[in-house]
Amino acid sequence: MQVHSMEFKARAGQKLADQRLQQNLKKLSTKFVTARADAIRDIDFDATREALKERRNRALENLDVWLAEFEQNATRRGATVLFAETTADAARLVAEIAQKHGVKKVIKSKSMVTEEMRLNQVLGEMGVQSIETDLGEYILQINDSEPPSHIIAPVVHKDKDEIADLFARVHHKPRLTDIPEMTREAREVLRPEFLSADMGVTGGNFIIAETGSVAVVTNEGNEGMCTVMPRVHVAVTGIEKVLPTLEDLATVMRLLPRSATGQAISNYFSLLTGPRAEGERDGPEHMYFVLVDGGRSGLIGGDFQEMLRCIRCGACMNHCPVYQKIGGHAYGWVYPGPMGSVLTPSYVGLANAVDLPQAATMCGECNRVCPASIPLSDLLRKLREKQMERGLRPWQERFALKAWGYVAKRPDLYAFATRIGAWLLGRMGGGNRLITSLPLAGKGWTETRDMPAPSGRTFRELYKERRARS
Repeated sequence: MQVHSMEFKARAGQKLADQRLQQNLKKLSTKFVTARADAIRDIDFDATREALKERRNRALENLDVWLAEFEQNATRRGATVLFAETTADAARLVAEIAQKHGVKKVIKSKSMVTEEMRLNQVLGEMGVQSIETDLGEYILQINDSEPPSHIIAPVVHKDKDEIADLFARVHHKPRLTDIPEMTREAREVLRPEFLSADMGVTGGNFIIAETGSVAVVTNEGNEGMCTVMPRVHVAVTGIEKVLPTLEDLATVMRLLPRSATGQAISNYFSLLTGPRAEGERDGPEHMYFVLVDGGRSGLIGGDFQEMLRCIRCGACMNHCPVYQKIGGHAYGWVYPGPMGSVLTPSYVGLANAVDLPQAATMCGECNRVCPASIPLSDLLRKLREKQMERGLRPWQERFALKAWGYVAKRPDLYAFATRIGAWLLGRMGGGNRLITSLPLAGKGWTETRDMPAPSGRTFRELYKERRARS
């Protein structure tokens, strides 16, 4: 997936003006947010989250050790483990596997890492058909390979009527609007692909060092068809997804489905270890793991290592007031929302995503709901600091912040400046007490809204008056 994060401001404005999108995004608060709140009541959320944090930290602090153990155990079980420094390297490795086994058709379950790799495009360029089997990803693929808008619910930005029109146009069948009938139609279209594919590609929610296994979690069961039917299975995931033990996995799974979709447990949970053994009736003849760095190792030991704890549940974006209004496409790359505003600059370079650290209200809601206890707002603040240090923000913004910092460090000067500012803003409100136009940096604010005028007195003056009355 190409990076368009530099277009964030323009894209965000377009999404805010899209009334249909605004209606569709209400599903986030009416479904995911409410469901998560109900689901976590069944467990001690704070204690479980602390346990998850400790276990993920243990894995990251000795990442090389656990990856080596995973490679050893996976190889012992008959799988081949390959490491890719870049996402382009990872796509090349998958393409080479396809060539080696004479693959003509690949079926895929949902994987955000393969979006980083642009895997469908790479396979297509070498003449290999790649078919998404997750319903949401399939809908996007037949809609001119549209990128996902959400890491869990990739088609959350569309409504039923849009999908009904798409199915009728692409499947050349009568238009259906009943959801069970629509899903059955998709199943009927996809079933022949499952039966005729040469290779299955899945993501990996986690890989387990002690057993050499990959854990794949879905709600549709398509991952089972992608791993049981084809003769080759390739699991692609990031190097940070390693967990030392199955006990660690059990802890994570208490929080992943609850945080993602508000379920106590996902509908389908596969723990896959090695290719088909002698005497077994199903499973692939060949199993590969492609473990992708893609910038992840660069976070180890640095200010942003905590971001690698992320279990990709999507809770931060579901609860983010910015994401709830603009959706995922505005962010311009694979990972949207607060997690994407940290990951994208970290993976593709801060200079290529200068507006994403500002795409947050700093309300802290993402911190509160994150099952891995990642301080997302603190990490966004660190990115803002790095932007200022490297001169990546507009000079007017940098000048204004330096001027404010100079004044804020001098209490008497600050008190004088705020008295003047409060008086001016109070006068600008006029008789109706509304400011309809602000100059310079405030212009963007008043282009789309009016600002209530202050009383003309500072907080200190009002507080002093209140204390005197009491």
